[in-house]
Amino acid sequence: MKSLVYALVAVVVVLALLRRVRAGRRSQPHDLPGPVARTLGNRRPLGDTGLVAAREVHERLRGRFFRVITLILLAVVAAAIVIPTLHSSSRPVVRVGVVGTLSATQRATVAAALAHTRFDGLITAQRDIADARADLRAHRVTVVIEGGRTLLVETAASASGSTTTMTAATAIATALGLENALHAAGVSASQAAVIARARPLPIHGAAARPGGAARGTSVIGLVFIFILLTQYLTWTLFGVMEEKTSRVVEVLLATVRPIQLLGGKVLGIGLVALLQAGLVVVFALVLADAVGSDLLEGTAPTVVAASLLWLVLAYAFYSWVFAAAGSMAERQDQAQSMSLPLSVPIIFGYVVGLANSGPGPASLFVKVLAYLPPTAPFAMPLLVAKGEVTWWALLAAVVLSIGSTIAVARFAAVVYERAVLRTGHRIRLREVLTQQR
Repeated sequence: MKSLVYALVAVVVVLALLRRVRAGRRSQPHDLPGPVARTLGNRRPLGDTGLVAAREVHERLRGRFFRVITLILLAVVAAAIVIPTLHSSSRPVVRVGVVGTLSATQRATVAAALAHTRFDGLITAQRDIADARADLRAHRVTVVIEGGRTLLVETAASASGSTTTMTAATAIATALGLENALHAAGVSASQAAVIARARPLPIHGAAARPGGAARGTSVIGLVFIFILLTQYLTWTLFGVMEEKTSRVVEVLLATVRPIQLLGGKVLGIGLVALLQAGLVVVFALVLADAVGSDLLEGTAPTVVAASLLWLVLAYAFYSWVFAAAGSMAERQDQAQSMSLPLSVPIIFGYVVGLANSGPGPASLFVKVLAYLPPTAPFAMPLLVAKGEVTWWALLAAVVLSIGSTIAVARFAAVVYERAVLRTGHRIRLREVLTQQR
């Protein structure tokens, strides 16, 4: 219940912030956002590119779609964090019926055995064996101890088929059997207590691997990257197409160079994506700390940082491609037909990442995909979660992604400049590349 209260408080705070943002945008719908305008004055960071980026940020934050998607992401993240903590905090209750008498030592032994197997024990007295059998059949008790020397379960089949029943019965039988053997051997009560507290030796793997927290965080990161990428790349594609078809781009290009307009649009939408991603991550970290989730344990924070890094790199790489594609489309159906083939590497990397997110080492195929810029955003965070990448290998993948982004941006700028003012029909890539400047 405490976890749910924390989650509800966090959601209310986010709603208040979004309402504040919306109110601020209503006051100046055609200018820069009020706080930004007061801070910058007449200065123009990044020149005309910065103005175009500020315009994009302004328009995107005003949209209802941004608020709806943000709330959905926050709800999904809250559920992914809170629900496991609720499940892990409740332990199965094993009801133990006792026929005859159990000594105080035997009762303590039964309780310790159940606690060791992460069960809560409830010991109740039974009038006789017939009453105990009836309670077993009615599922009012899980295990019956008869005279401290025999254990009964409902049926042998239920004992082998029910994890709770079998685990509890085995733990109790082993503990009581050991105590009876020590008593028969003449071991004193104090010596028997020392032996009863014995625990198995720890078992460690030769190569340490992250636990479930890092793997779970990596899965959330994969879903997070996929959703945000598809959302904001679609914005970029349709935003360029709409400006072209409405002839707004002609007015803009009268005062802004094509590369500045394209760069400003990509930068502005990217800043909105980064803002949304940062909001969700901060919300997740604060909520995880509040409810005692293991999201902050082990290597999970490193996985969060890697996911954010590759979200930025992925958007930087793909946004230029989608913007150039939008400049060649005339109608919405044409933009949609272009979106699918451009999204194939994203879908492919996402599916492969999810398929390899379980325990165990990553395959050689995933390790290769981690160094290819189109699929690295999904494969590299997975390797970080599994502890199978060194810092220099991660740096090499980042450098490859940045270099590829620069090359793609130069190519996309050429396509955009040659295609964005051509109307009347869908522009083919071959036409653009063969066009004389």
